[in-house]
Amino acid sequence: MIEIVLIILSPLSTSRRTGHYSVQNRARNAPGKPPYHRCNSQDSLDELAMDDYWTEVENITLSGEGDAEPQEEVQLKVPDEGEQEEAWLTEAGLATLFDESASDPEDMMGLLSTLTRTQAAAVEKRVEKLQQTLRKRNKQHQVPDVRDIFKLPGTPESKVSLPPVPFYLPVMPEMAGPAEQSVSEPETDINLEVSFSDQALSYKEGSKGSSEALTDADDKLPNFKLSRDKTGLTKVGNLSPQDMKKVHRLVLIEMTALFDTAGIDLKAHKAVKLKVKESGLFGVPLAALLEQDQRRQPGTKVPIILQRLISHIEDEGLDTEGLLRIPGAAIRVKAVCVELEGKFYEGLFPWESLKQHDAASLLKLFIRELPHPLLTVKYLSAFIAVLRLPTKKQQLQALNLLVLLLPESSRDTLKALMEFFQRVIDHKEQNKMTLNNVAVVMAPNIFMFKGFRNKISEQQEFSLATETANIVRLLIRYQNLLWTIPKFIMNQVRKQNTENQKKVSKDRAMMKLLKKMAYEREKHEKQEKPLSEVDSSSQGFIRVQAPQFSKVSMAVQLTEELQASDILSVCQTLPDLERCLDEETYMKDLLELNPSAEWFIKCIQR
Repeated sequence: MIEIVLIILSPLSTSRRTGHYSVQNRARNAPGKPPYHRCNSQDSLDELAMDDYWTEVENITLSGEGDAEPQEEVQLKVPDEGEQEEAWLTEAGLATLFDESASDPEDMMGLLSTLTRTQAAAVEKRVEKLQQTLRKRNKQHQVPDVRDIFKLPGTPESKVSLPPVPFYLPVMPEMAGPAEQSVSEPETDINLEVSFSDQALSYKEGSKGSSEALTDADDKLPNFKLSRDKTGLTKVGNLSPQDMKKVHRLVLIEMTALFDTAGIDLKAHKAVKLKVKESGLFGVPLAALLEQDQRRQPGTKVPIILQRLISHIEDEGLDTEGLLRIPGAAIRVKAVCVELEGKFYEGLFPWESLKQHDAASLLKLFIRELPHPLLTVKYLSAFIAVLRLPTKKQQLQALNLLVLLLPESSRDTLKALMEFFQRVIDHKEQNKMTLNNVAVVMAPNIFMFKGFRNKISEQQEFSLATETANIVRLLIRYQNLLWTIPKFIMNQVRKQNTENQKKVSKDRAMMKLLKKMAYEREKHEKQEKPLSEVDSSSQGFIRVQAPQFSKVSMAVQLTEELQASDILSVCQTLPDLERCLDEETYMKDLLELNPSAEWFIKCIQR
């Protein structure tokens, strides 16, 4: 297993001229190790001018990150034993596996029924770990045995075995045979129809016994392209919030399965709550800033201040040499930051006086001053771990999944930045900012955040610098692919929706049947009621009944001529009327008993 340790750079001093760097009072370059030199190669970061990276780190340190109000340092919490598995299962929509009241079991079964073999294995692994933890705690939780989740119908409890594919998983055509499908694919084709983790497993199994290393021999960036699909590609933003929720759950499971296949154990971190600014521009949580902007401009997805800074830099021209690399004057940038806080939303800030390099420094400051990193504390270690995957294709697939896992605010803001960086790179002949140059300058701004500084060795320091620059380079280079939802994920979402629709249709049919049965029963009851028992009060009738007689009650119509004595006479006549009814001669006998009762004979006839 490879354990991922998230670290942060904290250089104390640099010397660009000699190529020597120090961190925690150590020389960065060990004896015999030559300093890095500038190189315009776009194929390899090993030859890259890493002095730009350390210069940027030095500029960040000298600025003191004090342009905005002082913030608390980000404190990270390592989850307790079992807590990480519970959080993972909950986020994946599988909380019912350890808490029966957490969600709808039918929804959970619908999700499980779509999983591939590697995705199912990832779920089994987390449930099994949680079981072991709970057994250690001696708690009587009703956590299902992992074998019961995937057992075959009718399998005796004593002979349960785990099949390689869950028994309820119908292997769809686009999921079948990843090994066979991937063999004929060119190395630069990205297959979105087969689970990435299944592809990785096939690659791993096909590489067993091979003398070749699993890692690429060089650091070149292939021209990856997506396989053609007649149905087109699904981009982030094309789906409803309900479907995006399903996508998030499936992508989390798939990402975990992909890292599991490579034997990489990701340790998720949680950020402890901080006291942060609730309004303003710099140092405000991204979600709060967007909520603030959306009150002014509904539908805003990228902070307005970031959009305005990018627009200003582009208006000044992207041909400026050293754009993003050359910093603005620190004192002037700090003053502009304060002025923006007070005048930006009022539209009083004098943009014409803002210098281009100052605007670029403000853009980088905005990213660094976010209370939590743009890539989130939760997934930052996973982003760094991407480069541990054995091939460039798997690294790109992992980045695709991680981008989809980011909160919407982070994902949209990151996309706006990557598009801007690409536009800067498009002018590299004039501004001398190649893909590598932009990547090494922006890496410390994206990956460094307050309060996470660990003592590390010199080799780890250099390794992390190169790794973070590589990640940023991949994000920029393949941004057109990374915001695409893989087709196999969409197929799984469609299958869930189909199952849900069947359930809804079944429920609707049941409700319709119940309503029809209730209507028929009510209609039948009305037909069985005697006319004399029909409630006629709404038509000007009153009901006269003598309690001692069970067969007869009289509905009497109210008229202007009706008197109380008439009602009393009806009551006196009821005993005889009951007898007359039994003899079926009530009309004749009634008239003989009371010749004046003709008016209520008509009532009886009614």
